[in-house]
Amino acid sequence: MARLPRLYFPGCAQHVIQRGNNRTVYRYIELNPVRARMVSHASEYPWSSYQSNAAGKSINLLTPHTLYLRLGDTDAERQEAYTSLFRGTMPERVLTAIRDTTNKGWVLGNDRFKAQIEARTGRRTTPLGRGGDRRSGAYRENKDQLL
Repeated sequence: MARLPRLYFPGCAQHVIQRGNNRTVYRYIELNPVRARMVSHASEYPWSSYQSNAAGKSINLLTPHTLYLRLGDTDAERQEAYTSLFRGTMPERVLTAIRDTTNKGWVLGNDRFKAQIEARTGRRTTPLGRGGDRRSGAYRENKDQLL
């Protein structure tokens, strides 16, 4: 079966993220070099925005994101708020959700958000269930919904 093209919205990457999940995705991105054991802390990775966002290092190529600017009224408040995002570990289910969203072109968000995107695009935003006995009565009754 051919893969469906990924969802595309002008101005967005190849996936759609519900507001409220952005901080989680920031954290995911900043911690990638740590998970890959390239460094022991996000601040050690030279290409990370963590150095600017959490430590206040001036990086000419970096423009602060609007969501970052909303973390506080002053640089110190924003840096403290950003640093607090990195306390503790990310649950495996969150890592899996972000990876699936990115790698498979799905939507990251709650069920209501996914339903809204489906209604606007006419496309599924999550994968269909797999498996099952194709000879069963339940499968035959629901096969039109599965296709």
